[in-house]
Amino acid sequence: MNTAGVDLGGTRVRVGVINEEMKIMHWEERDSEVASGSDHTLSIIISMLERAKAKFPFQRIGICAPGPLDHKLGVLLDPPNLLNWGYIPITDMLHTHFGLPVLLLNDANAAALSEASSGSGREYESVWFTTVSTGIGSGYVHQGKLIQGARGCAGEIGNMIIVPDGKVHSNMNPGALEAYASGTALTKVSREQYGWENGAREAIERAIAGEQDAIKLIDQTLTYIAIALANVVHTVNPAIFVMGGGVMTHHSYLLPILAAKTNERVYESLKNSFDFAYADHGTEAGVLGAAIYARDVAL
Repeated sequence: MNTAGVDLGGTRVRVGVINEEMKIMHWEERDSEVASGSDHTLSIIISMLERAKAKFPFQRIGICAPGPLDHKLGVLLDPPNLLNWGYIPITDMLHTHFGLPVLLLNDANAAALSEASSGSGREYESVWFTTVSTGIGSGYVHQGKLIQGARGCAGEIGNMIIVPDGKVHSNMNPGALEAYASGTALTKVSREQYGWENGAREAIERAIAGEQDAIKLIDQTLTYIAIALANVVHTVNPAIFVMGGGVMTHHSYLLPILAAKTNERVYESLKNSFDFAYADHGTEAGVLGAAIYARDVAL
């Protein structure tokens, strides 16, 4: 059975078709143009799916999008990176058009499922995936099962309070992790405080080159992420943290620092009891995970 996967992001839409062996048979991506409204973006998704279906007929559709969302109702709730998309019945609309089962899940959950199934976490019983990009999101897979929570919002660590009554970012809690350690936050500080026009990427590259201001900035950013991950260790105790997203591209430099900082903040008995790895699937993760989810859920 072929299954279609859709990754709806604030910048890009990606559509793929996978077969039973989880091989991607078809791929297309383009700008999501979310500023033009949800109806416009949905028309883009439908046209992409129509082109995919003409080449590789599929029997189910999985779609992932930024959270928070309600996977049972098939609606986005109040995602900070897709403003004005709340309570649009996206699964019902696609089902009406294609006459096929359509399932929705959080994009970080989709990436977690892809990494646990065939990526960096495939050898582990419990896999925690975190993406550090425009925003910060996570997903958790335990014994092959995606843990979504009552409303599909498990893993929303971007809204975890790291600094009480701290910075405000979008519609999140004051002091949320995303306000301090996301690519958006790192870019903002890089430009405002240091004049580094290439934002997060430039800050990391300067740190690798040994510039002290950059080293200090990256060290503080990783400290915030480590605080969040230490909280995760004490909450669900994963066997591995799989890290993805644009900020983590220089993983050979960042991951050892992040692992050390996380280990500093857990029980002595838990130190070095979990691994760190960089994500295997990159931009394919959302499409692959959404398709796997739609294929495997019993209807």
